[in-house]
Amino acid sequence: MRKFVMLVSLCFLCSCNWLVSKEEKTKQIVDQEMQSINWNEIDKYPLFDICDETVSKEKQKECFERILLMHFSMALQDFDFVLDFEVNDTVYVDFIVSKEGLIEVQEVENSENIKNQLPEFNTLISTSLKELPKVSPALKRGVPVDTKFRVPIILNTN
Repeated sequence: MRKFVMLVSLCFLCSCNWLVSKEEKTKQIVDQEMQSINWNEIDKYPLFDICDETVSKEKQKECFERILLMHFSMALQDFDFVLDFEVNDTVYVDFIVSKEGLIEVQEVENSENIKNQLPEFNTLISTSLKELPKVSPALKRGVPVDTKFRVPIILNTN
């Protein structure tokens, strides 16, 4: 009889998990999965049409950055800057590539020297970004996501 009571008690304790609803089990699994995802990292970088989407993530990043910097360089070459003093400074451009593939400038961070000598520089950079070729958004687990970037632009008149 004692063995029977122990067996019934053990079955009752083990069966508590059977009483949990399927929705609650699913929620627990989803919560565990959400906690395991690194939300600060993307699976695929935003890509311009000429970039190969089948290459590694590092190569995708290189292609994205190369085309972006080439575009900045071409935009800045077309503009004639008139400066009072030499400039040797770095400008930081923060922008977002949205999950729809749109580019939006968040901030252009530059020194007082550049602000004073090139007051139109921020507008030039913002316009240049809006004229970029079509870009496909970054992907996280196959889903398009917003991605924030910071690009340094070195200005040197020496």
